[in-house]
Amino acid sequence: MSFDREALGRAIAARGAVVRVVVAEVAGSAPREVGAAMLVWASGQEGTIGGGALEFEAAARARAMLASAAADRVERMPLGPALNQCCGGAVVLLSELWTAGRLAACSDEPVIARPLPGTVGEMSLAVKRILAQARGEGRRPAAGVVQGWMIEPVLAPSREIWIWGAGHVGRALVAVLAPLPGLRLTWIDTDAGRFPEVPAGVVQRIAARPADLVAEAPAGAEHLVLTFSHSLDLELCHRLLGHGFRALGLIGSATKWARFRSRLAALGHPETRIARIRCPIGDPGLGKHPQAIAVGVAADLLGQRSAGQAKKERRV
Repeated sequence: MSFDREALGRAIAARGAVVRVVVAEVAGSAPREVGAAMLVWASGQEGTIGGGALEFEAAARARAMLASAAADRVERMPLGPALNQCCGGAVVLLSELWTAGRLAACSDEPVIARPLPGTVGEMSLAVKRILAQARGEGRRPAAGVVQGWMIEPVLAPSREIWIWGAGHVGRALVAVLAPLPGLRLTWIDTDAGRFPEVPAGVVQRIAARPADLVAEAPAGAEHLVLTFSHSLDLELCHRLLGHGFRALGLIGSATKWARFRSRLAALGHPETRIARIRCPIGDPGLGKHPQAIAVGVAADLLGQRSAGQAKKERRV
């Protein structure tokens, strides 16, 4: 998990001071992993540290901190004895009061490091080494406590997802994908009136000729093409095949895909390149309801990430 600087900034701008509660350590079985976090303000919260009773108690204590402007606190909470949860483990929670001033003073380093409440002395060599490796070598450490200091890499989206079309399926996709960590969504359509309220963090692009935006897409972006127009879908696929991409999915039936393959070949694209387009998107076994398509796409994206992470861990 990572320190989401942008989400924290949005919450402070909208709510004023907030308490960020993060899982700093875990022993035994626990609802969430180290680095899981939630933001709490007087009348609400976002994010989750899981656990039902654990989260309820942590949120209540966070609101008490807000009411009294109390100092940051770190607490070890045994889930069974203290909260009557069946997990059997224990978690250490770090609760920090964040204001606009504190966030502004926070460095732009790729890793956020600060001493836990009660820690005395200067930053250790181990922590300095982690920060130096992040700064100089791009290494992203796991979130956790190192010699009394809380270490968290700053959230940096690792995948660019471009969603072409703000119709029913586009809306369902954004609703499902926007909360997932590690994704940066760019959402494109021809008119502002075609969009619902765009979730925070999603980049909205409006263009009378959407295909002209293909040139701006990163070469490693993943694209989902599902506009209101088959001719626009074809133009997007044509331009994307010439532009380059990590992945390209097209909504459609077997008949639509057969026609597109023929037309794209007539436009000069070799079959091996055309075959990189995935059509249909999602899991056909789940059905054609927009939310069912979105769930299938999200599962596919998460599956790819899990496989890549497992491969990375094996290399390490």
